[in-house]
Amino acid sequence: MIRLFALVFSAFAASGAFAGPIEHDAAKLRLMSANALVIDAQDGHAIYSKAADEVTPIASLTKLMTAMVIMDAKQPPNDVLSVELADFDYLKGSHSRLRLGAALTRDEMLRLALMASENRAASALARYYPGGTLAFVAAMNEKAQSLGMTNTHYDDPTGLSPKNVSTANDLARLVRAAADYPLIREYSTAPAHYVEVQPTGQTLGFNNSNALIKNSAWDIQLQKTGYIREAGRCVVMLATIASKPMVIVLLDSVGKFTRVADAQRVKHWIETGESLPATAFRAVLKPSPKAAAKPARIQGKFVPVKATR
Repeated sequence: MIRLFALVFSAFAASGAFAGPIEHDAAKLRLMSANALVIDAQDGHAIYSKAADEVTPIASLTKLMTAMVIMDAKQPPNDVLSVELADFDYLKGSHSRLRLGAALTRDEMLRLALMASENRAASALARYYPGGTLAFVAAMNEKAQSLGMTNTHYDDPTGLSPKNVSTANDLARLVRAAADYPLIREYSTAPAHYVEVQPTGQTLGFNNSNALIKNSAWDIQLQKTGYIREAGRCVVMLATIASKPMVIVLLDSVGKFTRVADAQRVKHWIETGESLPATAFRAVLKPSPKAAAKPARIQGKFVPVKATR
């Protein structure tokens, strides 16, 4: 058992927070995602599985492994990394607001890669690794093997390559391993963050790529989203549902909001044992009034943004 999980679970057990084992009718959980897995992280038991051993592209879920390799390397977090042409996405042509020459600390690059799924940030992190990007990707695959992720292969640090593949079962291992890193938990679940980009001094605001982070009905300890055409829309989460820590893996969801709706279906099923009525989906994306305000793109020094009602 991972160190963090042992600590977290013992704390829950001491408080009597854990309920009994979940034994719901899996037939009542009808998900649109092609591959899915729900694990009771208390005992490691899978309470729902759908094509969980099928190998499929995983898009930016890759960045959880990227973050772990960065953390393991223990490079100085305050070193300044600059975006270069090598960090541009010539494969998918994805957009980034980190322009050529933009410089941030390694810590800020890591935060943006996890929270906002910033591809150029993830690429820069790998490029500044000892031995460069090729050595970094090799370290990603070595880490995967050490975790028992036998059906996983990494081809790049961003997830833009469709050659980054895994299974729902392997990704559950990834989530449980990533939860052992406090900064990965913190950065992946931050609702929003500002960075001051050097050398221009421009201040940019970034939002979490997972809409559920700002939903007060959810208690998420770790998450990562992903999307490329070959992978569909994906999400992995460690969340407390019905007083139990649950690992949720949803892969290859078709449609912009399907993975969110599927996550809501999972939550409702765990809590009630019943299917979620279609009419209940409307409130899923509505953020809590207490959620962080959406950052504005602003110039100059940091200026706080007031929450609107």
